[in-house]
Amino acid sequence: MAKLYFSYAAMNAGKSTILLQANYNYRERGMHTFVMTAAIDDRAGAGKIASRIGLEADAYPFEAGDNLYDLLRFEHQAKALDAVFVDEAQFLSEKQVWHLADFADEFSVPVLCYGLRTDFQGKLFDGSATLLAVADSLREIRTICWCGRKASMVLRLDEKGQAIKTGDQINIGGDDQYVSVCRKHWTNGQTSG
Repeated sequence: MAKLYFSYAAMNAGKSTILLQANYNYRERGMHTFVMTAAIDDRAGAGKIASRIGLEADAYPFEAGDNLYDLLRFEHQAKALDAVFVDEAQFLSEKQVWHLADFADEFSVPVLCYGLRTDFQGKLFDGSATLLAVADSLREIRTICWCGRKASMVLRLDEKGQAIKTGDQINIGGDDQYVSVCRKHWTNGQTSG
């Protein structure tokens, strides 16, 4: 039986790189995959996944209201899928996570999700919370804080580079707006030594 996987980390841990490498490995062996990313995150362009080290791939841009079970069932019936990859999984809704779980269970196709666990306020995203609750396999991908300790939190920066802890949960951005830090430095709002 295939599983629903969730690999999570703070920003800049290499989640997209790992996803792209795994997808490449499947395809290199002649297997058929389906790759998705959140439409809301268009930093690399609409329907694109890109890593900081230069890897990229086209992906289906899922929207908040999409029925992912029906989408995957249709794709699987058109050409049997060997794996499904989901980038920016924190942006999935609770219902969409269940769509993915149901698809993996019914069609015995592994679904591998990659995303952030928490936001800049230390709160779980809806997609991440549901994945943490129902995924068959959980894996933390590690990165480091500027101090050398494990970075598990993300600070949002204002236009002056100062840490802020208020605002909308979702604000798409990269290194210019976010920095991964350990819990101690997240608590202190400290972005460097």
